[in-house]
Amino acid sequence: MTTLIPTATARVFQYEFSDVLRSRWVTLYALFFFGLTEGLFQFGGTGTGVLLSLLNVVLILIPLVGVVFGALYLYQAREFVELMLAQPVRRGELFAGLYAGLSLPLAGGFVLGVGVPFLLHGGGGATLAMLLAVGVLLTLVFVALAFWLAVRFEDRVRGLAVAVGLWLAGAVLYDGLVLALVAALSAYPLERPMIALTLLNPIDLGRVLLLLHFDVSALMGYTGAVFERFFGSTLGAGVSLTALGLWLIVPLGLGLRRFRRKDF
Repeated sequence: MTTLIPTATARVFQYEFSDVLRSRWVTLYALFFFGLTEGLFQFGGTGTGVLLSLLNVVLILIPLVGVVFGALYLYQAREFVELMLAQPVRRGELFAGLYAGLSLPLAGGFVLGVGVPFLLHGGGGATLAMLLAVGVLLTLVFVALAFWLAVRFEDRVRGLAVAVGLWLAGAVLYDGLVLALVAALSAYPLERPMIALTLLNPIDLGRVLLLLHFDVSALMGYTGAVFERFFGSTLGAGVSLTALGLWLIVPLGLGLRRFRRKDF
């Protein structure tokens, strides 16, 4: 009888899951979101208002925590990896267990931290579900990117510097560069290039998904407005989800390939 999850992957996941919980970082992460969400409710926020207030926090903090904590986690797990590779464990199963052991607790901490206050106060509905879904997807994407960078760069300082630089480019610099490009090439039709540029940034994809769902196109910025106008909200959400899926699959595949060949 076969199992859906290889035994080695499940065991590595169980060990890493308990190890991550013992570190208390995930607990603090969940408590931060709980305290922030609850505080917004206590200061008179309604469900929609609280969700809008959380939007930028989700788009900035989750990628930062995912890429930095993910890279640190894999660098610090080197001795454990070497120990496991001395056992009859396939590298693919070990990589999957390590990834799930970090990404799922982080995603769960975010969901609980935001979801519990909404259960207590009510509101949110489908918009809350979309916010939680985007937060989980961004967690999975940026932990995958972190794992790829951690196996790509042997030096920890260099790997972390690249990880922070990647976050900074996507969360802070990207929209400014796009606006500069739009200003410089305003005489040319730019709708399709802007759509392509949007697909190259998972954070911007998350923003488009959320703001399409909030139906506040005035807050979407140039790339988001073009995305909505060109695709329409339904197709735009579908393309965004597909692109986010690729942002998850490609770094995971690259990281796994490197992990299988890496000499630990």
